[in-house]
Amino acid sequence: MLPGDRHRRVPLPRGRAIDLFAEDCRTGLDRRLRPGSADVVVTSPPYNRGVAYRSYADDRPRAEYLAFVASVRDALARALAPDGSFFLNVGSAPKDPWLAWDVAREVGRAFVLQNVIHWVKSIAIDRRAAGRAVGLSRDLALGHYKPVVSDRYLHGAQEYVFHFTRRGDVPLDRLAIGVPYQDKTNVARWRAARGDRRCRGNTWFLPYPTIRVRDRDRPHPATFPPELPEWCIRLHGLARTRLVVDPFVGIGSSAVAAARLGVGFVGFDVDPEYLRVAAERAAEERARRVAGPRRPSRSGASL
Repeated sequence: MLPGDRHRRVPLPRGRAIDLFAEDCRTGLDRRLRPGSADVVVTSPPYNRGVAYRSYADDRPRAEYLAFVASVRDALARALAPDGSFFLNVGSAPKDPWLAWDVAREVGRAFVLQNVIHWVKSIAIDRRAAGRAVGLSRDLALGHYKPVVSDRYLHGAQEYVFHFTRRGDVPLDRLAIGVPYQDKTNVARWRAARGDRRCRGNTWFLPYPTIRVRDRDRPHPATFPPELPEWCIRLHGLARTRLVVDPFVGIGSSAVAAARLGVGFVGFDVDPEYLRVAAERAAEERARRVAGPRRPSRSGASL
């Protein structure tokens, strides 16, 4: 057993739980999981861009960093179920656009890249391009905007979510995160249409909630909104998901998603303080879920 600050558990209904371990995932995955027991892996590792983590040096030489990625990949290859999905969120700096693809290439030595998803964090929509049917009265600029201080590079408005599987043949529940048809005549026109819902595609617009107090709202230098792992889990198929794993859980956005969906979860991080916050967030989400259906998200998109 681990001391209290090294293992935190949040019970869920139906005998499931959120288990968080303060240890290196490369050894923890083999120690805590049966081989092939993870139905979904969803994670965002350190990007090696000099982020100021509390307990991790994010500025390794490129070859050393990719060797680290490979060692995590091998541990996950042992943990992932034969028909499991591995969703890997990676971003790149404007001056180093190959970083995300270098990571994907390294992971692809043991997995098949089945889908490439573009997580759009901010977007500008011209009223004219949206069309009259949308009814916009003005152009829109939606989502989190962090300007780049450069006259050479564009603002980075998106990151990748690489969807890996063992053989590239895992069926997905695409309509679980589907969207209504804009033109309702398509419901009858397309033979494959199943009611007024279509595949969302590989471009997902998910803005960060507005942060009012950094230390309170996001006490971690690199996170994603819980909706991102939630959509990944739903896309894989909630009915087929018993256990979700995040080897770099941080302050627990993926744990929050698992608590929201009521699925078992195992997460790892080397920093006990991040895990404390992750456990608190998961417990709060569990309490909301037990209390009743949650209201639609009011994540304020930064304009």
